[in-house]
Amino acid sequence: MVASKKIVGVKTIGETRSTKGLATILAIGTATPSNCYNQADYADYYFRVTNSEHKIDLKEKFKRICDKTNIKKRYMHLTEDYLKENPNMCEYMAPSLNARQDLLVPGVPKLGKEAAIKAINEWGLPTSKITHLIFCTTSGADMPGADYQLTKLLGLSPSINRLMMYQQGCSGGGMVLRLAKDLAENNNGSRVLVVCSEITSIIFRGPNENHIDSLVGQALFGDGAAAIIVGSDPNLSVEHPLFEIVSTTQTIIPNTEIAMNLHLREEGLTFELHKEVPKMISKNIDKVLMHAVSPLGLSDWNSLFWIVHPGGRAILDEVELKLNLKKEKLRASRHVLSEYGNLTSACVLFIIDEMRKTSLKEGKKTTGEGLNWGVLFGFGPGLTVETVVLHSLPVTTLVATQD
Repeated sequence: MVASKKIVGVKTIGETRSTKGLATILAIGTATPSNCYNQADYADYYFRVTNSEHKIDLKEKFKRICDKTNIKKRYMHLTEDYLKENPNMCEYMAPSLNARQDLLVPGVPKLGKEAAIKAINEWGLPTSKITHLIFCTTSGADMPGADYQLTKLLGLSPSINRLMMYQQGCSGGGMVLRLAKDLAENNNGSRVLVVCSEITSIIFRGPNENHIDSLVGQALFGDGAAAIIVGSDPNLSVEHPLFEIVSTTQTIIPNTEIAMNLHLREEGLTFELHKEVPKMISKNIDKVLMHAVSPLGLSDWNSLFWIVHPGGRAILDEVELKLNLKKEKLRASRHVLSEYGNLTSACVLFIIDEMRKTSLKEGKKTTGEGLNWGVLFGFGPGLTVETVVLHSLPVTTLVATQD
């Protein structure tokens, strides 16, 4: 006679899946390509490799654009040798998607691997403990995707739960935090590896005097990858939590779809940026902020730490002015913009890393440069605003080695 088994109820299953605490950032790692370009010299390089040195007036205009960015240097995977082998990439609009994809399909996951290894090493637990993977990139698209390739590169479990997020733009860094929070808090014992890897070869193209917005893009974007480990209910004997992800919201600013348009075409990813984007964000940012933080009773903006995606210097200036922030409040965002340029989805994760490192270096009590509560903003096509409220935790001496 076969003994009967006790049937577990649906309610019981639901209760065992949920966690007790908030999703927490447990480790961070970042990586960049080896090729570094000084912004002061970039106009000369760019017009030389695109065979455009005869466009003297346009080159001078581009120099002025580069000077105004407040960027000191950027890292790029694309090399001059590769451009010589694929001259169509140096034209303003010439079929070149195959050449770009040949660079991006292997390059994006490999750069992501570098960042992920640093995050995993800092975390200190085996990769077998990773239950979920979120991979985000605006650099090309392929199947099986970069998430699949990273699973192989890291030797992750073939039963890992994967999410591949393509073409999210600069709001992607906030979006992956929102997704990671949902996964971590609704799957007991889960540990989510989040990777944002961006290689801007997808938008590189030669200059055109009738499309200055494209030139702005050539002056702003850099390449980099960032990885974080997210989980709830950390084991404090082996894990070192950095920030709690308290709440997340996503907002579309009405009537702003013309602000930022990127289209994947035979010529690569085309880029159209409306000059009023900083103003569009500024006019709406206070409403977005109030919606996100009012349930928590927060109202003194200068009592918070800030992680604002540096889509460009003007966006940071406008947010600072609109919210009446003290100059030092956007220090981390301006620093990352200066040292790396606009890293698209990876940018806000670089800023989180910069903030926790500064907190340690300056002897602050919490990872939010001594403050308890903070806000992260990501801005992307739509215009889409991702808002994440963070709670900083006590500083530990454990910081991932960044090469």
